[in-house]
Amino acid sequence: MEETKTLKASKEFDIRFSEVDSMGVVWHGSYMLYFEDAREEFGRQYHLEYMRMCDEGFYAPLVDMEFHYRRPLLYEKKYRIDIIYQPTLSAKIVFDYEIYDSATGDLMATGRSVQVFMDKDYQLVWTSPEFYEQWKKMWGVLPDSLTL
Repeated sequence: MEETKTLKASKEFDIRFSEVDSMGVVWHGSYMLYFEDAREEFGRQYHLEYMRMCDEGFYAPLVDMEFHYRRPLLYEKKYRIDIIYQPTLSAKIVFDYEIYDSATGDLMATGRSVQVFMDKDYQLVWTSPEFYEQWKKMWGVLPDSLTL
């Protein structure tokens, strides 16, 4: 069986004052924005941008998102978010996330997101669009057997 290639992107970021509470700790809602920034960076690096999906006739809304906090993110600190594509045979896009302290390398948080495909009439698409299947083949992330 062919081994699946790992697709990963990273992005450095600073914590802005508008993202923290009175204790200088990042507000939980900001994590979604960091994950969004990571998805955009992944899209740029691997040509899976949101506008490409739209140009192909599809939307890819988030249907599931989870976060696991290990340590607080603090104001005036620098962090790195890694995004890792998780191949699946299903018509969805799954990413795992890891946030690290840039100075210490400590793992601060993890997460996962799941996106599905909808057509331009906002109808759920049950099979992977052709452009997405071609994308998976191009990047070598379509092995013979994967979990659904």
